[in-house]
Amino acid sequence: MIRLFVAVEIEDVGSWRRILEFRDAVASCAIDGGIKPVEDENIHITLRFIGEVPEHYLPRIVECLRVVENFESFRMVIRGTGAFPNIARPRVVWVGIGEGADALRRIRSSFEGCLKPLAKEDREEFVPHITVARIKGRYRPECLAAYLKKYESVDFGASPVTQVKLKRSQLTPRGPIYTDVSVFRLKAHGGA
Repeated sequence: MIRLFVAVEIEDVGSWRRILEFRDAVASCAIDGGIKPVEDENIHITLRFIGEVPEHYLPRIVECLRVVENFESFRMVIRGTGAFPNIARPRVVWVGIGEGADALRRIRSSFEGCLKPLAKEDREEFVPHITVARIKGRYRPECLAAYLKKYESVDFGASPVTQVKLKRSQLTPRGPIYTDVSVFRLKAHGGA
């Protein structure tokens, strides 16, 4: 069995660094490690969580994802913050996507039908976001609320989206290790 997901990474280093600053601020609200920050190298947007699948599904999954190569590269604006399910009872702290969110939704829709029989069912509506931390235990609610308020309309910058990746997730006690299985390049903007 292999655990897979489809991701878009933050290609602009300046934007990525600003996301890490917010993540570190959020993590500072933890009590006894109650907030688990996402590792620097694991910051990304999950387009689709596929889940645990038999390894022989891999060629079919790769085939499904090839459709993204028909899309042109684009720019996404990384803006705002929040928490799922809500700020009062946060489980996941995230950074949002402004401009470019619709393009991410279109890319996801393009392969969704093909992946359906091969992937874990996805009941949630797709909301493009970057998970920066997970609440696992105790934290200072007033501290977290203050950072979420401070950053709620911050512009973290713009990042190009030139590729979509199929990634493997191996769970370890120290956190997940992600490795690229396949990289799908989008068409150069304005080019063929």
